[in-house]
Amino acid sequence: MTGTLSTIPEYFTGKSVFVTGGTGFIGKVLIEKILRSCPDVSNVYVLVRPKKGKSVEERIKEITELPLFDRLKDAFPENLKKIVPIVGDVTELDLGISPEDRSTLINEVSFVYHIAASVRFDDSLRDAVIMNARGTREVVLLAKQMRRLEVLVHFSTTYCHTDKRVVEEKIYPPTVDWRTAIELAEKADPHVLDVFTAKYTEPFPNTYTFTKGLAEHVVNDLCDGVVPAVIIRPSIVISTMLDPVPGWIDNFNGPVGILVASGKGIMRSVYANPQITSDYVPCDILVKGTILATWKRGLESPDEKYKLKVYNGSTNKIRPVTIGEIVFMGKKLCWETPLNDVVWYPNGSITNCWYYNYLRVLFYQLLPALFLDCLLVLLKKKPMLIKIHRKIFIANNAVQYFLRDEWTFDNKQTVALEGSLLPEDVEAFSYQTDHPLSEPYAFFTMGLMGARRYLLKEPDETLAQAKVHSRRMWLIAQTFNAMWYITAFFLLRKLVYSLNILSRINDAYLYFNS
Repeated sequence: MTGTLSTIPEYFTGKSVFVTGGTGFIGKVLIEKILRSCPDVSNVYVLVRPKKGKSVEERIKEITELPLFDRLKDAFPENLKKIVPIVGDVTELDLGISPEDRSTLINEVSFVYHIAASVRFDDSLRDAVIMNARGTREVVLLAKQMRRLEVLVHFSTTYCHTDKRVVEEKIYPPTVDWRTAIELAEKADPHVLDVFTAKYTEPFPNTYTFTKGLAEHVVNDLCDGVVPAVIIRPSIVISTMLDPVPGWIDNFNGPVGILVASGKGIMRSVYANPQITSDYVPCDILVKGTILATWKRGLESPDEKYKLKVYNGSTNKIRPVTIGEIVFMGKKLCWETPLNDVVWYPNGSITNCWYYNYLRVLFYQLLPALFLDCLLVLLKKKPMLIKIHRKIFIANNAVQYFLRDEWTFDNKQTVALEGSLLPEDVEAFSYQTDHPLSEPYAFFTMGLMGARRYLLKEPDETLAQAKVHSRRMWLIAQTFNAMWYITAFFLLRKLVYSLNILSRINDAYLYFNS
């Protein structure tokens, strides 16, 4: 770094930001944090496409009305006006941006955050390449034209190098050329692409991890020596730890989704290896690290700032917790922090045996769901549980690869970033890994409460009522289990008695015919 160091808010003062994926989970938290902790930033341009009959202005308004932005509204309400929607689409050439908006971005933007991506594991090769690889190319090409550009930040994933047991904070050699992949996606017959997808993407488990790896090489090749660039590789991004509010989340992905599905009594079996470590990162910690990496890169000397830097957003060796421990904590959480209207008392299990998991899913999930759906039909209500279970089953199958294997994500450079903080920036931008809420059980308690508030829209005032209902369901579950075992015992006893009678009849028959 050169000269007198500016604090992070000072560094962002009067400069504009361009964000793709700003309507997503990470994007929302990033936008809120920049506007609140760097209040003198100029404009935050957000690439948005009209969706479901809503204009881009309406979509931005929906975002800013979320509880996530309450602290910003209290501290700097006028900063909401700095969010400027840019009509466009990452899947289109030139991002689908109008010449006027493109000119504005080229002349004003200093920081680019490319977060937009398809995170679906079952996307076709064509769609995944167009979105994740070509979309990244279009963002980088635009960034190279920006006259005030200081830093380009690209969001990748730690899981784009699953062929490595230890994933270091560096660029690995490509498995295929990204230019060829884009050309194939643009010109090849989609059906032909579908046929050879598995062979082409080998050794990666799906098109998501494959194309996110391609995108890293797009950034590496196009930015080398000409654009100050940073790649952020988050692991599993889950609810915020503290900033701006504890437990904020807007999706059911990751461990929180499993806790919710299990907490409702719907999901009762998890097919995974209980011994592997679940690497997750709170969204607010990831965003702080991203802003810190931006600041550090922007203030580096010309000899350093044009060398691509990679940061693994991982909790490796910080607060390790296994999948088995999360499931165990989940059972305790469902007793202490139950969800409303559970359909059965949560008492699921985790297994690494496919056959045992299949039987549990069949007898403890699908058959009860079918029975309850039939009751709903008789009551002239819409059946829903089989549909929910189908989604859970498909989602569980999609992540099997990641639930039964383990990788180590080296995060030395990411952890060291915090040591660069100036004293004035510590309060707003430190990782706070020693905070009590960073302890796994406390974190997931807060995460489940966040899921109640923000995903399920269950007010905190209903927690006492939920506990009463949960205790009632526990008694019903214990009674049912007792009746089941007693019935099984008598049936087994009757079977043994019947077998003894048959054995005696057979002995008598043999005796009289001897």
